[in-house]
Amino acid sequence: MIKIFGKKIRLFRPRSIWIRKVVQWGFFALIALIAINHTLAESGQGIPFLASASLHAVCPFGGVVSIYQFITVGTFVQKIHESAFVLMVIGFLMAILFGPAFCGWVCPLGTIQEFVSKFGKKHFRKRFNHFVPLKMDKILRYLRYGVLAWVLYMTAISGQLIFSTYDPYFALFNFWSSEVSLVGLGILIVILVLSFFVERPWCKYACPYGAVLGITNLFRVFSIRRNQSTCKADGACSIMCPMNIQVDQLTVVRDHQCISCLECTSEAICPVHETVKFSTGGAK
Repeated sequence: MIKIFGKKIRLFRPRSIWIRKVVQWGFFALIALIAINHTLAESGQGIPFLASASLHAVCPFGGVVSIYQFITVGTFVQKIHESAFVLMVIGFLMAILFGPAFCGWVCPLGTIQEFVSKFGKKHFRKRFNHFVPLKMDKILRYLRYGVLAWVLYMTAISGQLIFSTYDPYFALFNFWSSEVSLVGLGILIVILVLSFFVERPWCKYACPYGAVLGITNLFRVFSIRRNQSTCKADGACSIMCPMNIQVDQLTVVRDHQCISCLECTSEAICPVHETVKFSTGGAK
């Protein structure tokens, strides 16, 4: 709760953390502006202070794929800017503190997947996000580490930004451009279609940057913690989790898939105060 002009306002409301939505769509609009302006700047019509910015300059994963070349040669992979490397470091430091908050609060591709999923939730109701068999789902969740390994290896041996050909994030904000490959556009379309049935399919099964940040869930400072003594075990937190994590069965969420969206907490869906919370202290 915060006070504004003498009135108490709850930042988090049941079923949705509205401030997260504001942050998500704010970043979505910013990235869209950068992408559109970059196109306009090529014809001399862009906004001056944004003229030199591009998607590659504001994507922290660009820093990740450049690590090998930067260490061995001292340069960045083609098209990657120094800003991407800086954002990578900032993103990783933030993840050590708060986990993959970039995924749950910032990433525009995650935002658009959630938007499409709203229609799937209304149509399928309880069946939504449960179409993939549990055993298969558990195996598929590690696929993104295979994607990460492949991207890092191919980028290291080629010195080129191989992933841009397949990157749905790049396709989302450049679908009108000749720079976007049909493969990348096709992957984006498949992701959006799948989002009607499964929440955040790209994040769960294929995102290489999500794989990197997901590792920080194992040692992050602030975590989702459940107080077993006050928990009603009604499963509300698990149902609300977009990544299908069984929060009601855990004391501390260390799952590599957690995106720190906080939708499972007592500030959002849990009906019992201070039962599921985001903190550094141990849950009892």
